[in-house]
Amino acid sequence: MSLQAELIRRHEQSLIGNYGKLPVVFVRGDGALLWDAADRQYLDFFAGFGGSILGHCHPALVNAVRQQAQTLWHVGNQFYSEPQIRLAEQIVSKGFPGRVFFCHSGAEAVEAALKLARISGGPARTRTIAMLQAFHGRTMGALSATAGPARNGFTPLLEGFIHVPFNDVPALEARMDATVSAVIVEPVQGEGGVNMPSEDYLQQVRRLCDRHGAALIFDEVWTGVGRTGRYFGHQHYGVVPDIMTLGKALGGGLPVGAILARPRWAVFFQPTTHGCTLGGNPICAAAAAAVFDVLERQNLVEYARQAGVFLRDAIKNFRCAPRRIAQVRGLGLFIGVEMTLPDAAPVVRAALDHGLVINVTHKNVLRICPSLVITRPQMEQALDILQRAMESV
Repeated sequence: MSLQAELIRRHEQSLIGNYGKLPVVFVRGDGALLWDAADRQYLDFFAGFGGSILGHCHPALVNAVRQQAQTLWHVGNQFYSEPQIRLAEQIVSKGFPGRVFFCHSGAEAVEAALKLARISGGPARTRTIAMLQAFHGRTMGALSATAGPARNGFTPLLEGFIHVPFNDVPALEARMDATVSAVIVEPVQGEGGVNMPSEDYLQQVRRLCDRHGAALIFDEVWTGVGRTGRYFGHQHYGVVPDIMTLGKALGGGLPVGAILARPRWAVFFQPTTHGCTLGGNPICAAAAAAVFDVLERQNLVEYARQAGVFLRDAIKNFRCAPRRIAQVRGLGLFIGVEMTLPDAAPVVRAALDHGLVINVTHKNVLRICPSLVITRPQMEQALDILQRAMESV
């Protein structure tokens, strides 16, 4: 039995089977490259659901973790720690004036944002409006804001959540009133199929929230930390939220979540209202602060914008595009390729067989989100594999 087969066997015996697995065991990575247990090389164009924003084993992140691990591991949030302060300052400086709360994941960030909006609105504001095809996480509050198959088997969920179509201002306006504590929306819907808003949609949502006194929450778990060609996705549309949620890329692959709340809203989280045992852990915070340092020093946010244009244009011009591709959409290195096929999973598997890691969402949308350290030759190689994978199914 091969090492890969043996590891898969041991996994099946010891882990709960709640993930759909592909038959590959990755054992090491370097930049945009991965190697499996058989020492086969792959191009990583998925970056672990977007988390590895600087690829694998980036020297700056390795150094930040090593130095911090030799200095201070964990003290708890009843004390101050410098890495946490430094990371919060990075988020505020790249985002908007406000204050930060740290947690472990994007889902927990959404929970914090929903709770902050609820407590700030008082007892009369008990409803939250979210969008159809949204995905906000798998905890019970975040799942209540989510619309889709992830809810199956977990109903009844929390009361007070209303779903309206994404990109439909009249539908949203019809549900707005003085009982709404918050509207939560992704600047680009990730799990829903990399769905893009119209040019003025987020601006109109902002106006409705202002008119009705509700908090506007932007879920930037997918779109934050440079992936879209701006530090945060909402910056493409000239709209500032009241609360922003972050996760995935924030830790560069380590478990870091956060919210950034404007001062008017941040003050409602007082001692005992909300907390997180390991939130802002010094090692994770040091790594996340290093992510921002690298993005700025190497101008990778602008590079993501340019690389995204190159990839989207190239995919639109594939030989098979007229019969295989319905639409290519996205911002920066957050790209959705909607296939004419009802199920694009065979394309993902064919690409993997040829050494390219991508993902499918919403059944027929290929999601392409490599790290921001991807090189032009690697993009060209990936495009060649992707085209052949599309043609083979």
